[in-house]
Amino acid sequence: MRPKVLLADDHRIVAEGLKSLLQNEFELVGIVEDGRSLVTAARTLKPDVIVVDVSMPHLNGIDAIPLLRNQDPNVKIVILTMHQDPAYARRGIAAGAQGFVLKHSAADELVLAINAALKGHIFITPALTRDVLKGSRKGTDAKDKAERGLTPRQREILQLLAEGHSAKEIAATLAISPRTVEFHKYQIMELHDIHSNAELIHFAIKHGVVGM
Repeated sequence: MRPKVLLADDHRIVAEGLKSLLQNEFELVGIVEDGRSLVTAARTLKPDVIVVDVSMPHLNGIDAIPLLRNQDPNVKIVILTMHQDPAYARRGIAAGAQGFVLKHSAADELVLAINAALKGHIFITPALTRDVLKGSRKGTDAKDKAERGLTPRQREILQLLAEGHSAKEIAATLAISPRTVEFHKYQIMELHDIHSNAELIHFAIKHGVVGM
């Protein structure tokens, strides 16, 4: 039986290209276009491997990883992204991913990364391996330090706020009260000396919570 793979990428053309790349070796059980749909689909489809982009609506790929692993500790996760900053790879691996591949290298590396993950190994695209390991030895950079000040719930709320959702919409999405949303927003702004919604959006982009 071929390993089951679930794809998550908000660019449908990219996802279709990945489908043609993988379908000879793996069983593709689904394609989703946002982080929350990914969590739901993974619960239903029970894939062996999830290939996930970083920048996706509603919940970015890295922040989705802990939720996915809570649902299924055995699922393997490979990040496929255009982001070449080693900090993304460090964050992804720390969150529980087994692979980090750049999109322009997908044709050469994605199948390798998936097979490595299935064997219990970690695969980091060779173009970034040295920088990722060097960064891990030196400790976290300023971006990582800033992110340590955010709880997982605050990161969820920050992404949805930066995407333009209202407190009421976010409350409905996360099954919490609008007052709780506003409380977390206030905490984020106080902690990071943010004074406006524009600054909040800039902070979210700068620290990889949403894509540009």
